[in-house]
Amino acid sequence: MHEDRLAVWLTLTLGGEAHVIAPGNIRAFDLELHGWGVEGRVEFILADPPPASGAKKDTLLPAFLRSDLGEVSLELRAVHTDTRPAQRTTPLKLVALVSSKELVELSAEPARSSPLLHRRYTVRFIDAARLLWRQHHPCALYTQKTFKDVLEDHKGDQLHLSYDWDAVLGVTHPLLFLGLEREAGASFHDFLLWYLDRHHGVLTYDAPTGGYTLRGAKPASGKPMELESSDVASVEVLLPEVLRHGATVINAVAERPQRQSLTHARAVTGLRQDVLLCTPLADVVQARVDQEQLRLKPRGWMLDLTWRRMPADAFAPGALVKLSAAKGWNPASVAARDTFRVRSLRLSGRSLEQDLDAPLDGADGRFAFEMSTRLEHLDEPHVDLPAYTPPRYPRHVEGVLVSEVGEKKHETWQVYTEEKTAMDCYHVKLPVWDDQVVSAPFNPNLQPGHFYFPAYKDERVLVALDFQKAWVKRFLDWRAGARLPQESQGVQLLMGKTPTSGAALQQSYEDDKPVLVLRRSHEKDTGVIRLREGALRIQVKEEQG
Repeated sequence: MHEDRLAVWLTLTLGGEAHVIAPGNIRAFDLELHGWGVEGRVEFILADPPPASGAKKDTLLPAFLRSDLGEVSLELRAVHTDTRPAQRTTPLKLVALVSSKELVELSAEPARSSPLLHRRYTVRFIDAARLLWRQHHPCALYTQKTFKDVLEDHKGDQLHLSYDWDAVLGVTHPLLFLGLEREAGASFHDFLLWYLDRHHGVLTYDAPTGGYTLRGAKPASGKPMELESSDVASVEVLLPEVLRHGATVINAVAERPQRQSLTHARAVTGLRQDVLLCTPLADVVQARVDQEQLRLKPRGWMLDLTWRRMPADAFAPGALVKLSAAKGWNPASVAARDTFRVRSLRLSGRSLEQDLDAPLDGADGRFAFEMSTRLEHLDEPHVDLPAYTPPRYPRHVEGVLVSEVGEKKHETWQVYTEEKTAMDCYHVKLPVWDDQVVSAPFNPNLQPGHFYFPAYKDERVLVALDFQKAWVKRFLDWRAGARLPQESQGVQLLMGKTPTSGAALQQSYEDDKPVLVLRRSHEKDTGVIRLREGALRIQVKEEQG
C-alpha cells in the first residue's frame, strides 16, 4: 500500500432523496471496474450528537433502514501537492445500485446510558444489470422479433441500453424463447452473457452514467492518454496460456454429413475440440464454424500496472492509453510503442484518520491506497466477460396443431414451407403465450417412415422449445371417437376429416373372439366390411333421416 491524499465524494440516493457524504467522512472504499460492469463498497462515518449539543444530526438513518432501491454515485479525485495551481485533475466517476447495507452504532462510553455519537455506515453496490437481471428468470416466447426487441422488453426503467450491433441484434427471428425458470439455474444476466459469447459480442459499461452498450466489436477510436511513469510503482507483463488444440465442426445428418476441421499455427497435431451438430441448414453450420474459428484466435499479452498514487487524470475501463518515453517510460520496453485499452481497474483505500473525535466533513483525506490496472492491446480479439451459467434447453409446453385447410370442424392436416429455409413444417399454436404460432419440423416423429399419418388440426401436442427452434415431442390426446370401451379390448385407426367423413379400421373382441371392421362413411353414405369367426359381411347403404 501507498499513502495518498484523495477526495472521495459519495452521493447516496434512497427513496428519491439524495444524501451527500463529504470526503472527510469516508473511512474506506473498495472498487472493481471492468469493461462490462462495476462493484464495490464504501464505508463512512456520520456524527449523531445529543440534541442539547446543537450540532448537526444524522439525517440518513431513517432512509437507510428502509428497503427502497438505492443508487450510489461515487467520485474519486487525486489531490496532488506537486501539480501546478492551474492544473485541473480528472476524477473517476461511477454510478451503481445498492446491493446491501450495514450499520454499526458507536457510543461515547462503553456504559449503556452513554449517548450515541457516531454511526459507521457501509454500502455495497453493483452495476444495475448484474443486480437486477440476476434476479430475473423469465419464461417468454417471441415470434418474428429481434433480439433487440427482447432486451427492450426486459430492461425495465432502471437499465439504460444502447446498441451498435444491428447486424446481429437487428435481425428478425421466427422464434426466440427464454426458458429461464429459477430452478434451471440461468438468470437473464447469464442468458445475455451466453448470447454475447455465442456471437462474439461486446458488452461495455459506461461507469459515469451507469448505461450499457452492446457492440459487435470493441471501440478503438479516440486519442490515447499518456500515463505518467512516476505514478506507477511496477509493471508486469502477463502472457496467457496458448491454445494448442484445433476444432472440428461435425454435422451428423444422414444425407450429406459434414466434417470441417479448423486449425491454427500454434496447434499441436492430434488435439482438437469437436462440436457436434445435426441440422439440414447450411447457414447454421457455417455460423458455428465462424464462431469456433474466432475462438481459436490467439490472445495477446497484457500488462498489470501497480500504482503508487492515483493519477491526476483518472480513467475507466475502455480508455486507450500509451506508455510513452515523453512521460518517462523506458523506450526499450516491450510496451513502449503500443497502444493499450484499459480492461479492468481495482482500487481500495483505508482512511489513516480513524479517531472518531477528528473533524468530519473535510474536503479530502489521507488514505492507505492500492490501485492496479490491467491493460490489453488495442487489437486484442478476446472479449472479456464474467463467468455465467448457460441456459438449459429444451423446455416443454403444450400446444395445438394449426391447419387452415377445409372448414373449422374438419380435422385436416397442413404442411407449411418456411420461406427462408424451404423446409416443410407444422405450425403449432401455444395458448400459454397468447396463441403465438411456432414452426416445428414436419416429419414422422416417433413413427417409422412407411406410416404417413400427419398430426391433425387442434391436436394437443407436447412441444419442446429451444432458444431458436421447436419440435413436436409427443401427442397428448385421442382423436374424437377413437377411444373404445375397455371391455372390448379394441384398437382402431381413424382416417379422414371428421367422424362422419372418412374411414375407420377397427379390431375388437366380441364373446372373446376377434372382430375386424372396416367402415367408410360420408355423411349418410356408409360402407362396412365386417369379418368375424364364420362370417363376412359387406354392406353399402345410405342412412335414412
